[in-house]
Amino acid sequence: SADAPMFVVGVNLDAYDPSFKVISNASCTTNCLAPLAKVIHDNFEIVEGLMTTVHATTATQKTVDGPSGKLWRDGRGAQQNIIPASTGAAKAVGKVIPALNGKLTGMAFRVPVANVSVVDLTVRLGKPATYEAIKQKVKEASQGPLKGILEYTEEQVVSSDFIGDTNSSIFDAAAGISLNDNFVKLISWYDNEFG
Repeated sequence: SADAPMFVVGVNLDAYDPSFKVISNASCTTNCLAPLAKVIHDNFEIVEGLMTTVHATTATQKTVDGPSGKLWRDGRGAQQNIIPASTGAAKAVGKVIPALNGKLTGMAFRVPVANVSVVDLTVRLGKPATYEAIKQKVKEASQGPLKGILEYTEEQVVSSDFIGDTNSSIFDAAAGISLNDNFVKLISWYDNEFG
């Protein structure tokens, strides 16, 4: 339900009220994006941003080209194509971090891999910061309040390295880049099939 209160562990779980009858735990992509967005916004202020998820194939996709009741692209074969798709994950972050409501949007590319996806978060910062300073804050959060939710790695990783990883979001320090101290691209992995 679009009206159900939404919660992401490590982000806004403190607002949970046991009297709620129905709640949403958001999507796997939102669970990857929100902890990272929280750390960045809390420390450097996200002015605005775009998110792209490079997302593994899901059960809703076609194995070969076929009819689709929605968009033509949705009917294309998942194992033969990279398929642009919509996602509400970035907008959902505005539900769990109200200060970011209307400041993020995004899209997906569905790619022919069985499991593990990655978020590319590109943001304009209100408080200038070097990429090294950003990495340090994410690392501190991963060892402190977000331990077990947000992980940090400097290894030269690829998607299959995260199959079965229980963290909601694994920040890839070696993959991100900055154009300047106000404009950065941050990369975080997630096992989209792991509970």
